[in-house]
Amino acid sequence: MTRQDSLSYAAGDTTYASRFGVGDAAAHSTLQGTAHSTARGAAHGASRGTAQAGAHGLALSRAARELGLKRGELDLAVQLGQVRSTPDASGGPPRIAPYEIDRLRAADGFPDALRKRVRTVGTREAADLLAITGHRFTRLARTGHFVPVRFYLNRYRAVVWLYLAGELRDFAHDHAELLTGRTPPAVRAALAAGEDRRPRNWRGRKLGLLLRSTADPWGRAAAIAAMLDPVPVAEVVPDPYERSHLRVLRPDLLPGGRPESPAGRALVDRLLLADHPDEILWHRVSLADALREARHASPAPRPAPPDAVVPATVPRPARHAAPGRPARRPSAPPLPRRTPRTLLDRLRRRRRQPQT
Repeated sequence: MTRQDSLSYAAGDTTYASRFGVGDAAAHSTLQGTAHSTARGAAHGASRGTAQAGAHGLALSRAARELGLKRGELDLAVQLGQVRSTPDASGGPPRIAPYEIDRLRAADGFPDALRKRVRTVGTREAADLLAITGHRFTRLARTGHFVPVRFYLNRYRAVVWLYLAGELRDFAHDHAELLTGRTPPAVRAALAAGEDRRPRNWRGRKLGLLLRSTADPWGRAAAIAAMLDPVPVAEVVPDPYERSHLRVLRPDLLPGGRPESPAGRALVDRLLLADHPDEILWHRVSLADALREARHASPAPRPAPPDAVVPATVPRPARHAAPGRPARRPSAPPLPRRTPRTLLDRLRRRRRQPQT
């Protein structure tokens, strides 16, 4: 489906559903494209397209240096829409147009304001920011009140979740009652049942960002399929050529790379795929709807049918000798080389023959 419903989040997260990219991604992409066109027209004229802007834009590493950000901070800023990017004309990574660098530099409080919007904190820093204990923050995070923006494995192969500091401050302002006093009964019941919504909420947020970043119907379907195990994908997409096309367009859910150890890779792979029955069902329905839109837009690539007319190959012209020079005769095939063992056997047989 083209709309990520807030039911895929916990009840405490529905207030922030629109902030996590859960709304209508198509409408958001349209608004974002309009804003890009307006800024591009003011800076360089409306005649310059996205491909031309991307061809002359800055690479992400250089743009990070120009903005005073780390590369990871810039990647996160691009994903969150804080920094507008343009697709590369050659199909490579996105680029940052020079007028976007100028716009960000001209903003008030640059670069501290931009760095503050993409600042991420772990559990300890988040608890200090909210003035609560780390245990209480973990309980609220497990029940879905905070949505992670990133995660990684530490050296002990433990999952470290990262959160946006700005969202935590907004939560403290809007839900101050959850930070003090007794834990609500619903939260205690979810904890008693072993609830941990952090992986699921991260997947929902990641999918929202992926859907917002592309308007290609097949690309949107591939983003949804990336959240599912290959078995349910094969059930929803029985055509092998369509499944192959979705695999080609499948986005990388963890651009930083997976751990090298087999145990770490297995743990990360479990976090990337939907594991709850209602979450799997929701993605299956969403994939079926996205697939119908993609088929309506354009069919998946397929090989040519057997009875298709194949153009005849043009024979190569014969090579003629230059005037006054005899034509080259075709070389004879090389004679089989005698192995040293064969020569040694012949010498031995000659020695054994009687001398006459």
